Amino acid sequence: MATEKGAQRVFIGLILLSLALVFVVAFPFFEAFFLAAVLAGAFQGLQNWLTRRFRGRRAVAAGTICVGIILALLAPVTALTAFIVAEVSRGVEFISNVVNQKGLEGLLRYVPGSLRGHAERVMESVQSGSANVWQTVQEHVSSQGAVAAQTVGGMLMATGTMALQATMMMIALYFLLVDGGQLVGWLERVSPLRRGQTTELLIEFRDVTKSVLTSSVLTAGVQALVAMVGYFIARVPVPLFFTAITFLFALIPAIGGAAVCLVAALLLLATGHMGFAIFLAAWGIIVVGLSDNVVKPILAKRGMNMHGALVFFSLLGGLAVFGAIGLLLGPLILAFFLAVVRIYERDYGDRRTQPLIVPDSARPPPTSLASAPREPPRNDTSELIIPGQSPNDSH
Repeated sequence: MATEKGAQRVFIGLILLSLALVFVVAFPFFEAFFLAAVLAGAFQGLQNWLTRRFRGRRAVAAGTICVGIILALLAPVTALTAFIVAEVSRGVEFISNVVNQKGLEGLLRYVPGSLRGHAERVMESVQSGSANVWQTVQEHVSSQGAVAAQTVGGMLMATGTMALQATMMMIALYFLLVDGGQLVGWLERVSPLRRGQTTELLIEFRDVTKSVLTSSVLTAGVQALVAMVGYFIARVPVPLFFTAITFLFALIPAIGGAAVCLVAALLLLATGHMGFAIFLAAWGIIVVGLSDNVVKPILAKRGMNMHGALVFFSLLGGLAVFGAIGLLLGPLILAFFLAVVRIYERDYGDRRTQPLIVPDSARPPPTSLASAPREPPRNDTSELIIPGQSPNDSH
């Protein structure tokens, strides 16, 4: 027996060591694997429906979902890039036509009054063509060249890292959609918990992630609509374009939809509309910015078994500790705690605090009235329910 217990302890140590090694290996792609697991749980219903439509071919269903997610992510970026390129091309063509017809002085007519003085000084410097100005420009470009190169290198590295993480996420998502059911069954078999408890925890995680994802998309829509009202009131050029950008940035917790309102306010300020700029900045910070903290907890708590205040603080706390991914980790950690406590209370609760029905076989033998000790009269004559006492308790 001692040998068997020793071998069991060794195996437990090996399991813990293997878990630590797996964590070290998977840590560089933790966010990718975590998001893949979240999306796999969220799209489980769609995966099952598509599998039935494709006559049991889970790989085809999973591939369809992955392609749909890629298109949903690339379509807004492609549309935004095309719009920016088209607007820049139009702007360059407009400037070129003005310069060819009226010269550089003709451009001053289109400069806002607040910036016209600076534009005139720049124009004089360009027209003078003095060596001092050209030398100053060269020195400035030379001094900023290294900083610009470092900035561009950092942006390229960040872009490459994001592309790698996105690729790992899509690969992991595909395999989780195909073999996720077998993985859950394996976890249920090897888990030291009682049968069904592991699945219950996983279902709790799935419901929380679906609620957070759904609430994030709906909250972004609400922010975009609220911001659109401000864009129309402030007479922002191309308000529908700014509304679409607000929706996209509202899905990014590190930026938010209020940042787009501030950029639009700066654009209004540069064009000389100070009143509208102040209004739009206040509208973005107060209305658009605070709507995220109000609407998201209200929508998220619909699929969670927790109070709205707990949802609110779990979202903010997760965001502060883990960054953008904390919007999922925060509610998941809190839901995990509440689920574990609920399961323990249900399955392992202290039964000594519960009423116990004592069978007749466990009753003491009857005694005669003469030898029975005198007790004060009791109002309750029922002796079948003995709170806080089991049949085997010693007297």
